[in-house]
This record gives sequence, structure tokens and C-alpha cells, in this order.
Amino acid sequence: MILGLRTVVYPAPDLPRAKQWYTDALGIAPYFDQPFYVGFTVGGFELGLVPDGTPAVTGPQPLWGVADIAAVHAHLLALGAIPLEAITDVGEGIRVASVVDPFGNRLGLIENPHFDRDAVR
Repeated sequence: MILGLRTVVYPAPDLPRAKQWYTDALGIAPYFDQPFYVGFTVGGFELGLVPDGTPAVTGPQPLWGVADIAAVHAHLLALGAIPLEAITDVGEGIRVASVVDPFGNRLGLIENPHFDRDAVR
């Protein structure tokens, strides 16, 4: 049985540069740092970087929770991300947006006041 999201892995052909960008974007250093994988703990979940693969904006579209989507969106753009989907109110107080990181990956954001942290397993 699937318990829930644990890790989202992004291809990062320039792993040292990606590690620095995500350190700046997330405001934390990686907890795991090897030539084959860099892992960050983000709110109890993992954002991973691997030097293999091809960055893309298609395919699965995970959304990372944020408290203030406008501030986070602006922060990512200031770090060199490119706007992909503008901040959009999708109803019930939920807002979503996405950017393209400097490596070509879609990085999705969600501000969801209904998210129940106690439901995470």
C-alpha cells in the first residue's frame, strides 16, 4: 500500500551548481551530499538531485507546499528561475504556481490552507 509522498527527485546534470541553487532556494543545506545524489529534507519530505536524466517540465508534477506563494515565487525568480505557470487561485483559498529551475525542471508550488499535516503518514 502506498503511504504517501516521501521523495521527489530532479535531474541535475550540473550537480554542484544545482546543489548550490537549491541550497539558496530552500534556505537549507543538504543532509546527504554525494557525487551520485544530493538530498534535502523539506518539511519532512525529500527533494533529491541526481546527475543522471534529462530535466523537463512535462511528466509528473509534484507541488511543494508553501505558506506564502507570492514570496516564494518571487524568491525563486530572483534566483534565476523562469516563470512557467503564474500564481493562480484555483478556489477554496488554494493557490498554485510553477517555475522552471535553472536546469530545466518544473518546480511546482502550492499554498493550501486545507492541508492537514496530521494526515501525513
